[in-house]
Amino acid sequence: MESVSDLELRHLRCLVAIVDAGSFTDAAIELGISQAAASRTLRALEKILGMRLLHRTSRAVTPTTAGVQVLARARHVLAEADELVREAATGHTRLRIGHAWSAMGRHTPEFQRRWHDRYPGVELHLIRQNTPTGGLAEGLCDLAVVRTAIDPRRYDHAVVGHERRYVAMAADDPWARRRTIRLDEVRERTLVVDRRTGTTTVDLWPEAARPALEYTQDIDDWLAAIATGRCVGVTPYSTVTQYRRDGIAYRPLRDAAPVPVHLIWRRHDPHPATHAAVALLADLYREH
Repeated sequence: MESVSDLELRHLRCLVAIVDAGSFTDAAIELGISQAAASRTLRALEKILGMRLLHRTSRAVTPTTAGVQVLARARHVLAEADELVREAATGHTRLRIGHAWSAMGRHTPEFQRRWHDRYPGVELHLIRQNTPTGGLAEGLCDLAVVRTAIDPRRYDHAVVGHERRYVAMAADDPWARRRTIRLDEVRERTLVVDRRTGTTTVDLWPEAARPALEYTQDIDDWLAAIATGRCVGVTPYSTVTQYRRDGIAYRPLRDAAPVPVHLIWRRHDPHPATHAAVALLADLYREH
């Protein structure tokens, strides 16, 4: 007796072809098989699923109630299978770089331009994903730009540059009239921190002199909290260049170590263009 484990994509392709063509004869021509083979394949699918999928008359072939549901699922499965094949075939002709907040900061447009000029055969996609690895752990990208701690046991990485820290505040905050802010002053304010992907932790301050904290989990919520004036944020320069907003002002933070910018990738499955991306981004940071 056949079971669901015997189900193959050819069974689903046959069902879809019969319904779309309107007959076994036309479906067989489209699939490049005989009419008898198309009939056998459809019967095998019905046997595997234990239900009748099509009403057959001398003039028409129409789905049963169960067939309508199976047909919708079949189209979805076939589309996913085709996408899988396409992904495998084009994997090395496309480079996906993930990021949680601000991509390459001020270097983002120039990175895209130079990449297109130097590597026209490798299509570049920037993907924003609000996770600590910018989508790398989730399989959504080939490389990721991160400014937080990384796990060297899981990922290879390269430091491509460093970014100065800035204080983000409401535009009408008294600090907005100043040129710089000292690190020890921030501890007197409420600090809003992105718990999931933020670069700032209380470790910037001595344990006995740390600011009060408020937490968010997204850049837009972080900016909205700061715009109220009840709190401030500390962030790398990349945020300043990528998130210029009405109601928000940024001022340089003195006495704080800069934020290292990493490119990370899967240790055992690097994209062939990995080192080209590292070299290009490192060059841009060195130039500025």
